[in-house]
Amino acid sequence: MSELDEARNEFSKDLFATKLSGIVIEETGDDFAKCSMKITENHRNAYGGVMGGAIYTLADFTFAVASNFQKQKLTASLVGQATFLSMTHGKELFGEARLIKDGRQNCFYEVRVYDDLGKDIAIVSFTGAHVDRFVTG
Repeated sequence: MSELDEARNEFSKDLFATKLSGIVIEETGDDFAKCSMKITENHRNAYGGVMGGAIYTLADFTFAVASNFQKQKLTASLVGQATFLSMTHGKELFGEARLIKDGRQNCFYEVRVYDDLGKDIAIVSFTGAHVDRFVTG
């Protein structure tokens, strides 16, 4: 199984992002992830624009993949701040998460969200806390 397939399998349990929102992991790397989301009518608000929550979900999921995949400790979001830059006229959105600073207990990532036309849609900053892995169930 490839690294990308492993990531897709691991995060397939995040049903809100993968099933309901249709987000797909496109690429993973060291402290990096790229995800995509085809825009459907389900992502649109009453005025035809893409809901801010849909854009934020793409950014949040991309951050989760970048900060958790193949890591000894998990990272949980402490703060997420979105700056919406433009409305999209494209058919697909992409999120690219990059680590800016990593510390013993906390980290800081920036996620750039852009569309298939190359237009920047949002910048979302995340502060995460490193936590021990736990078993649920």
